[in-house]
Amino acid sequence: MSAEAAFRFADTAPRYTSYPTAPHFHDGVNDATVRRWMAAVKDGEVVSLYIHVPFCDRLCWFCACHTHHTLRYEPVAAFLEALFREIALTAALLPPSVQVGAVHLGGGSPTLLTPDDLHRLMGMLRETFRFTPDAAISIEIDPTDMDEARLTAIADTGFNRASLGVQDFQMKVQKAINREQSFEDTRAVVEGLRARGVRAINLDLVYGLPHQTVESIAETVAMSLSLRPDRLALFGYAHVPWFKKHQKLIDEAVLPDREGRMAQSARAAALIRAAGYEAIGLDHFALPGDSLALAAARGALRRNFQGYTDDPFETLIGLGPSSISRFNEGYSQNTTAMGVYRRAVEAGRLPVSRGFELSDEDRVRAWVIERLMCDFGFSANEISGRFGEAAQKVLAEASDIQTRLPDVFSKEGNNFVVRPEVRPQIRSVAAAFDSYLGRGTARHSIAV
Repeated sequence: MSAEAAFRFADTAPRYTSYPTAPHFHDGVNDATVRRWMAAVKDGEVVSLYIHVPFCDRLCWFCACHTHHTLRYEPVAAFLEALFREIALTAALLPPSVQVGAVHLGGGSPTLLTPDDLHRLMGMLRETFRFTPDAAISIEIDPTDMDEARLTAIADTGFNRASLGVQDFQMKVQKAINREQSFEDTRAVVEGLRARGVRAINLDLVYGLPHQTVESIAETVAMSLSLRPDRLALFGYAHVPWFKKHQKLIDEAVLPDREGRMAQSARAAALIRAAGYEAIGLDHFALPGDSLALAAARGALRRNFQGYTDDPFETLIGLGPSSISRFNEGYSQNTTAMGVYRRAVEAGRLPVSRGFELSDEDRVRAWVIERLMCDFGFSANEISGRFGEAAQKVLAEASDIQTRLPDVFSKEGNNFVVRPEVRPQIRSVAAAFDSYLGRGTARHSIAV
């Protein structure tokens, strides 16, 4: 793909939560591969854990996550027993001196777990791994799942950050995506968490949904800001019905077009910044004292499968169906099929279905794409210092792009910097450095 095509004509692009991106993973990475990678984790290294709870008690039509809809708890309980086996197996394969500095429960809806099972899960993690004293422990919350017992369990099990899915507070939009959730329910959860000592609150908003307008998303933003969250995420809805069949239930005729999406994003971002939040990367905002804002200010912002993060740890171990791990050597992804997952861990095998082993060039391109997504630019000196001769090919490409497209890239000393007016299309800019893009049959969501 030419740079011109990437910058000017690409309507779609990956979200770049990894490089190479997940569509390029393959089954050449398996149980034996990941066992070697786990054994190679350094003694005393601090790692992150991601636990995927792949169940929801309602099917939100906009969702592109790997999740199962269930109204019974029995499948959830059976999954937990398999998850406990995977946790024990993983811990046995890592050096015993490894420590855990961050834990994130995602889904699906982790708050579907009963309070007792949340206690069991967090208790096993603490018994199995050594947590650092200041470990960041976060959970994704569906406010409509919550009750007093769950709020108390979240606080009692040591969670210090919670991310609440909001999407949009307008009833017309909520009905169109099968996600009815009142502002009052959301506010009650925020207040309940804060009253119990969980002070760090994130809210996740989405633009580009059916029936959304610039005016309606401005109302949702104003309501969200009234709760004064520490962070807000402003995601663009990814309409990928070829990948998630339930999205076909959404009427495409009432989805905003590209210009409408851009106007919604711009209006929402302006309102959030005006309320005193700092813009972080492409789609996150944080209060100035929040750890994400502090990481961005010192050039330590990272990007992984959960989006923008201040998590500094190089090794991320994913647990549960569909979860993705990141090691120095590459990426691995667990199977999404629940039956296959359970049989694998019951047989003492890692439930790995695919992955990607990184080359030296992959590591250079991954670093450049991450810096573009996080900082809207990168240092020629830093890339050369990190990667030496392996960086020269990518530096030559950057110089060529800057020469031919000075309205996209500027050169400020030894830094390549994406111009402010182009930054909303940063995914397309990053795509110019993706040597795998265009290979295979992968399709991606709209790039704004």
